[in-house]
Amino acid sequence: MELKDIKAVYFIGAGGIGMSAIARYFIHKGMVVAGYDKTPSELTRRLEKEGMLIHYEESVDEIPHACKKPASTLVVYTPAIPADHKELTFFREGGFEIEKRAQVLGTLTRTHKGLCVAGTHGKTTTSTMCAHIMHQSQQDCNAFLGGISKNYGTNYILSDKSDFVVIEADEFDRSFHWLHPWMSVITSTDPDHLDIYGTKEAYLESFRHYTELIQPGGALILHKNLEMQQHVQEGVRVYEYSLDEGDFHAENIKIENGEITFDFISPVECVRNVMLGQPVPINIENGVAAMAMAQLNGCTAEELRYGMKTYAGVDRRFDFKIKNDRHVFLSDYAHHPKEIYQSAKSIRELYKDRKITAIFQPHLYTRTRDFYQDFANSLSLLDEVILCDIYPAREKPIEGVTSKLIYDNLKPGVEKSMIHKEDVLDLVKSRDFDVLLVLGAGDLDNYVPQIAKLLESK
Repeated sequence: MELKDIKAVYFIGAGGIGMSAIARYFIHKGMVVAGYDKTPSELTRRLEKEGMLIHYEESVDEIPHACKKPASTLVVYTPAIPADHKELTFFREGGFEIEKRAQVLGTLTRTHKGLCVAGTHGKTTTSTMCAHIMHQSQQDCNAFLGGISKNYGTNYILSDKSDFVVIEADEFDRSFHWLHPWMSVITSTDPDHLDIYGTKEAYLESFRHYTELIQPGGALILHKNLEMQQHVQEGVRVYEYSLDEGDFHAENIKIENGEITFDFISPVECVRNVMLGQPVPINIENGVAAMAMAQLNGCTAEELRYGMKTYAGVDRRFDFKIKNDRHVFLSDYAHHPKEIYQSAKSIRELYKDRKITAIFQPHLYTRTRDFYQDFANSLSLLDEVILCDIYPAREKPIEGVTSKLIYDNLKPGVEKSMIHKEDVLDLVKSRDFDVLLVLGAGDLDNYVPQIAKLLESK
């Protein structure tokens, strides 16, 4: 189906962060945009205000008439939707064009210059940083992001003049294999989604295949010392980056008085005295990757410096809600052991002499089963760990797999407890926390505004 033939777009799993960005693209194009999601959220409410028709009951009768014409309706679904979903079955049996979100993004990377960011972790922050740098520069860009940019209040940036599109390249279900990047950053390849890939080797092979998709004339910007093989087409330049070595890296890092500055070292042009708008240590390395891709696509030293200084962060990515002498409270989407390690390490660097407590909600039974020891090791960097029940998302329970696996493996000296999610607010009422961190990709984040109010009231 050509873009010109599409009159209506229907989303199954409309409220997902990545799906909603594409929905906004089609709303902007003036098409009928509708969809289903399991539960209402702030994001679905915003989409409805912007003109999307959304319902929350799995029912063919709820599908708008305009979305029931196979010749002019594109159906987009997320892989998390069960195969026997009633609405998905209706569209399949009706001969509709049905695409995964990643296939739609793949089409866009064939018609635009795709600047893609892949990796087990760091991709949302890095892609959002790159999009902000590009958007405020002469180059400009479109962007489909995996988180809500605090600069723009959305996960979608539109440009009527730019040929660039910044895309978060998701490895879940091999979605990133639909893309055709002009350039790509790969931030990390720590094994994840083993319920999909089965083995670490298959996971790494998936990234190797992804590197073959980068278009000749473009570039691959690879984190130094990744445990993967890359196999690029002829004419694709390959660069390495990291915090302190590689073609692109940082030097003269200064962390003081709540500010972070560094020099960006580059084979194109070095940029001195870069200030981080969101002063978190892990964002130095993310910033190096974002600046590298922006610089290779024409951003000047002044544009890089201004973009980094004005970058405001991403919702749920090291997201400070309270920061004062009495309380520090933040939310972080970290849900892989390596992400939690980086988050814990960063907050420990920022608050060396304060007691740090994390409330962690593990995400997925399979991930907990595969990595519980690694989760325990990463969380043990903190002073106190409060564990909630596992958030199942798309999964059924696995016998013997609970948060207690992590609890039992926390290192001696770490204060620890287990709690039901529903009791978290009562706990916060009864305690006084110094530095409090809510971790995880589940629905515990829904309590964050209330937690912040309770802490402020103290």
